[in-house]
Amino acid sequence: MILFMRFLTHAWLFFHVSAAPAPTMHAPAPARVTTAPLVAAPAGAAATAQSKADGVVDNVQKFYAGIKQVTAQFRQTVTNSTFGSKKDSDGTVWLKKPGKMRWDYLEKKGDTTQVKKSFISNGSYLYMVEHDNKQVMKKNLANDLMPVAVSFLYGKGDLKAEFNAAIDATGKYGAKGDVVLKMTPKKPSAQYKNLILVVDPSNYRVKQSIIIDSSNNVNQFQFFAPDFQSEAKDSIFEFDERSVNKTYRIIDADAPAPAAPPAAPAAPAPPKK
Repeated sequence: MILFMRFLTHAWLFFHVSAAPAPTMHAPAPARVTTAPLVAAPAGAAATAQSKADGVVDNVQKFYAGIKQVTAQFRQTVTNSTFGSKKDSDGTVWLKKPGKMRWDYLEKKGDTTQVKKSFISNGSYLYMVEHDNKQVMKKNLANDLMPVAVSFLYGKGDLKAEFNAAIDATGKYGAKGDVVLKMTPKKPSAQYKNLILVVDPSNYRVKQSIIIDSSNNVNQFQFFAPDFQSEAKDSIFEFDERSVNKTYRIIDADAPAPAAPPAAPAAPAPPKK
């Protein structure tokens, strides 16, 4: 269930693609902007900064509202704040409005590349297929409201209605010339504490998307080699449960949890002497 919720939270990132070349297995860290220490800004400057942030959000939403489909290569980097460990995953993503999406996580073994895990959705159902664990989990999307971070892509969400936006001037994310937005949900979210968007000011495409959770773990997505023109066939967004053999478990994420077994009767008290 946690993986499903993370997927719904991140699904909107499919449109956030960069035109940079595809990364090597150990891509260099993005350049950072060096800034002077922050000082308290006068009221007028604060109002100007807020107006700029709101304007950038409007233009980002407008840019993605005009996109119908995309295919891209992605890299996901997950950083554990407690242990300081990082894990990279690479793959291919397809998205087609309304609501069709597919992520294939790839793994290279010798001279061959295999699909290790997939998220597949036709807009009505979402399947998570884990080949290592020989497990398929499915979820009916009609039973869950899509977060605005997904629904705004389909013209049904408003980022400014759900997030407070501010210009991030810490220099921690992005390169020189980028506009960095720090998005804070107006209502507490169990999925993320902050959403960081690194925006190209020339066209308002998001170059990087970083989600920070309540434990300060970081989930970063970078997308490469985007293709907005080639149409993806509808069949790649469908999953047939019969396509996997009988060794795979099929789990319905909407099924009620099994009832806890009744407690064992208490042992009788020893007789009084």
